[in-house]
Amino acid sequence: MTDPRRRGDRRGGRSAPRGRGCVHAQATRFLAAGLHCPGPARDKRDGAAQAQSDRRALNDRLSSGNKRLDYILNGGLLKNAINLIVGVPGSGKTILSQQFTFANASLEHPALYLSTLSEPLDKILRYGEGFEFFDKTAIRDGHVIYEDIGPVLGEHGLDDVLTTIDGFLKHLRPAIVVVDSFRVFHAFATDITDFRRFLYDLTRRLTASATTSVWNAPYTRGQALEAAEFAVADGIIALDIKQIGDREVRVLQVLKLRGSDYKSGEHAYRIATDGFHVFPRLADDLDDSPYQLDEAHTGTGIAALDQLLGDGGYWAGATTLIAGPSGIGKTLMGLHFIFQGARANEPGIIATFQENQSQLERVLGSFGWSLKDPNVNILHRSVVAMNIDEWVYELLDLAAQTGAKRIVVDSLVDVMSAAPDPVRFREWMFSLAQRCTRAGIGLMMIMEVPELFQLRQISEEGISHLADNVVLLQYVQDGPELIRALTILKTRAMRHRPVVHRYEITDKGFVLGDELTFSR
Repeated sequence: MTDPRRRGDRRGGRSAPRGRGCVHAQATRFLAAGLHCPGPARDKRDGAAQAQSDRRALNDRLSSGNKRLDYILNGGLLKNAINLIVGVPGSGKTILSQQFTFANASLEHPALYLSTLSEPLDKILRYGEGFEFFDKTAIRDGHVIYEDIGPVLGEHGLDDVLTTIDGFLKHLRPAIVVVDSFRVFHAFATDITDFRRFLYDLTRRLTASATTSVWNAPYTRGQALEAAEFAVADGIIALDIKQIGDREVRVLQVLKLRGSDYKSGEHAYRIATDGFHVFPRLADDLDDSPYQLDEAHTGTGIAALDQLLGDGGYWAGATTLIAGPSGIGKTLMGLHFIFQGARANEPGIIATFQENQSQLERVLGSFGWSLKDPNVNILHRSVVAMNIDEWVYELLDLAAQTGAKRIVVDSLVDVMSAAPDPVRFREWMFSLAQRCTRAGIGLMMIMEVPELFQLRQISEEGISHLADNVVLLQYVQDGPELIRALTILKTRAMRHRPVVHRYEITDKGFVLGDELTFSR
């Protein structure tokens, strides 16, 4: 009995092509996709309009099945073009190909998915069924048609593959053709000339049929520079699995997108039951476009500190760095900031890698605060196996959903440990600060420093210059006693005195005291 997953609806009565050595079922009679009828004669005045129309057609897109990947691709995969998805084994080439297929297939624009000799079709289908995008109804109704051309290739070679594909193009008229995997064709060519001839003939057929093609193959980026198919491809997406310390990180990169711009660099992705989750690299260019600045100030939650700042707190949308050694009260200062905003009906987010929700509740209870406040939101993640790009999109999404006006990141040391390198961390830090500033979100970053007493440098990563405000907390030794001390090192566009103030932590939180004097 024929596996119903591998065939479209048989009601059309037209037979699908039967290549030698491969059995094909009847296929539904589909409406032709992308047929062009000759129109009336045009005069030369129509030439410019037609050229503009041709350029638009060149840049037409089909969704990849993931909005953020479409953003990277400047709208999606190129339509009526050849798109290559390459990568190491296990990187998700087949998953992305199928996600794209089901996202775009319809009765008017059916998709044809061709397996070769790399992986049995039954196996592709069995594993594909585990994903939420895999729609058995689309297969039953003939929107997506799976066929195995492996037997034709294995028994009769490349010429019969072309003949079989010709038959599919004629009878099924697919708008999308996926070949999984393409690399196996090399093994059946007598030499490079024979393979190039096959490549040319296949490309010509697909182009003439106005189909959007996706070929996937297990190539590395280095091999991609040598294989002949990369020259004819209009778009190339490379998938990779990188080892960073003891962690594996999945990244994708657009290597080529003919006639179009795209977001360069490596972008993280994750594979879940609903398919690809892509996290575009957060590395914004400097945005000099004008925007409305809020002239208001946001209270710190510590009245005496607001007085020291001169105008009742930080500028709205300012970026503040709180630096100090372990146990000095950095997290507490961040909590003051968040709960002051909650009292002013300004939603806030505590993005923490340190305390989980239960631990935070215990800390908050001793100061009369509670996470039950509707204006307080928690984003807690473990630094173990954390991806910096995935995390920041979680944070940005939560900020958009809650209308957050204040964010505390506790702490930057944890974010640094998740970044693949210092350059990537600085890109992330600049981009997040810029986005928060333009959105009017006050961003407070907690930074642990190793020195308990005489601080020589806040960070080697050059982040203090990104902050509008820098507050240093440190210990000062007074005989046998350790005194907690606060210094405002920097306030952008505000007056301040960089003097050292004593402070204590009581059941009311931060209590700022007098200036400290030091004997020379």
